[in-house]
Amino acid sequence: MATRRTTSIRTLAIDIGGTGLKAMLLDAKGRPLSERVRVPTPPVPTAARVLSALVKLVKPLGRFDRVSVGFPGVVHDGVVFVAANLGTDRWRGVNLAKELRKRLKKPIRVLNDAAVQGMGVIEGRGIEFVMTLGTGVGTAVYCDGHVVPLEMGHHPWHRDRCYEDLLSDKALRRAGKRKWRLRVAEAVTTLRSAFNWRRLYIGGGNSRLLEGMSLGDDVALVRNVAGLLGGIRLWDDRRTMRPRALRGRR
Repeated sequence: MATRRTTSIRTLAIDIGGTGLKAMLLDAKGRPLSERVRVPTPPVPTAARVLSALVKLVKPLGRFDRVSVGFPGVVHDGVVFVAANLGTDRWRGVNLAKELRKRLKKPIRVLNDAAVQGMGVIEGRGIEFVMTLGTGVGTAVYCDGHVVPLEMGHHPWHRDRCYEDLLSDKALRRAGKRKWRLRVAEAVTTLRSAFNWRRLYIGGGNSRLLEGMSLGDDVALVRNVAGLLGGIRLWDDRRTMRPRALRGRR
């Protein structure tokens, strides 16, 4: 009876982004049970508006037993400290886990979105680094599968400008694809020397613009859906992530 219950657990995976809110149902092994659904992030993304949009987004997906959330910022024990691309002043101190639990009536676990994406693709060996390129720049580092969320996107990098200043979606539109790709290559070189990773995984909506580009044998582009599929690992209390076959084209 207990075994049947465990194998029938359905996880609702949510990915909160600066431009889009995404969700998908996963089975007990992290396999999709639904199509990915998406709506634009509210133009003024207050916590109340984002939470309301999420409730409407997930309603058609049906039954679920627990919820995993990837959030674009710094989150400690479900409470938001920094949310640069949603407006930190709007989100600071919001207990996202508690507020979602009120609305969805299910257990909630929340982690930085880049860290969740990494959980969908890492192999769990040595130092692995994840960078997401979308509205902003997200990062996470793993040691033998154990995650340490980072905010390298806002770390000073080039002439007092941070990675996000030069690699965000706004920076891409301003600089153009060619110059932006060169900046990404330079960032990879800089971060490689700092972290000495075994593997770097680059995801996020703009990672598709790097296809065909040589960034090194230790760099892999990963599918953006990993930001949802990695959500199953938030419920693995062993904290060690297993390999997942999520690489390749979107």
